[in-house]
Amino acid sequence: MTLALGCIADDYTGASDLANTLTRCGLRTVQTIGIPADDLQLPDVDAVVVSLKSRSIAASRAVEKSRAAEKWMRSRGADHVLFKICSTFDSTDGGNIGPVMDALRLDSGDNIVLVTPAFPETGRTVYQGNLFVGSVPLNESPLKDHPLNPMHDSNLVRVLARQSATNIGLVDLGVVACGADVVRTHLDGLSENGFGAAIIDAVFASDLETIGAVALGHRVSVGASGMGLGLARALVASGRVKANAGTSIKDTPVGGAAACLAGSCSQATLQQIARAEQVMPVLHLDPEQVIAGGAEVQRALGWAKERLGKGPVLIASSSTPDQVTALQKRHGRDAAGHAIEQAMADLAEGLVRAGVQRLVVAGGETSGAVVDRLGIPGFLVGAEIAAGVPVLRAVGAAERQMLLALKSGNFGGPAFFEDALSLMT
Repeated sequence: MTLALGCIADDYTGASDLANTLTRCGLRTVQTIGIPADDLQLPDVDAVVVSLKSRSIAASRAVEKSRAAEKWMRSRGADHVLFKICSTFDSTDGGNIGPVMDALRLDSGDNIVLVTPAFPETGRTVYQGNLFVGSVPLNESPLKDHPLNPMHDSNLVRVLARQSATNIGLVDLGVVACGADVVRTHLDGLSENGFGAAIIDAVFASDLETIGAVALGHRVSVGASGMGLGLARALVASGRVKANAGTSIKDTPVGGAAACLAGSCSQATLQQIARAEQVMPVLHLDPEQVIAGGAEVQRALGWAKERLGKGPVLIASSSTPDQVTALQKRHGRDAAGHAIEQAMADLAEGLVRAGVQRLVVAGGETSGAVVDRLGIPGFLVGAEIAAGVPVLRAVGAAERQMLLALKSGNFGGPAFFEDALSLMT
């Protein structure tokens, strides 16, 4: 297997989002959970997205994991590696985007790295280095209040400068609008003046194609799925990849019981849970009881087993931002988050043992905990449920025929859970 593109994602739902984007652009894509073992049989593909759970861990560990993933991809022929980050640039002043970017740039030998979380089709744009969600700056949007990585500064040049050891420049929209050659000249000038990375504006879908064409001339880039779209289109336009219909996972129906787990506290997921209550049984976990011990998980599993034979069920640990803040104050942010993640992983394991073969998971941290517990090494990418969320078929686990959907908290419309289950057959 010789890769045209290697990708390192800092969480599992972001990896699915990127894999979905690459597949839509015609690249045969596999998403793996962690760096694949040497004996894992992967199909012949154009791109591999290695999913790491590195967004909220210590920066030194995120760097270590990301460098190991890059080394694996380079050994499989990848000339370009994309470090895939969240489209809301979820990160603290200590990292992890800056430290990982610095390490990958050093390893690659690049003088300068292009960085953008822009993806206009999902409402994420960057103008004058500032990240917008729809029509408002990120720090004025509801997305600013991520429980682990709140983002209260929309100026990405400032944000990245606080994390990185290099100087951070800007490629503004006026330069991007002049085309790839002008962008390259601008980057050369930044590099000559000591800048090791540059935030690049993108407001329109066509901007991503310009960015992708420029980035492909480097060894490393950093961005959300919009950067992946630009790179994929550049690979096809250059003839290095022949566009195809992507990887099909429709051949063999899976069937079996279905369940949904929701751990995200985003407004979108809370609305989706409320909608799901109209069409399926929904159980809301008591977060205090979850933190207290395993009895709440056993109660939820008992509740689910009584209902799985009649149709899908949904179990939610999701709470409003105020409730999350209060819980964190009582128990500590890390302790509360870890307890809830492990409870959701326990539930996933118990549901699979009870016969669930179709599983929908909402929330990046929740998805990471669930997939780690189930021990699934990788996925083939299938039909798109909603923008950024594909159906995934487990690979490398012959004894566990499963379909999954891993959703970032803010993705999907009100009927997401119904839409997902209708495509997972």
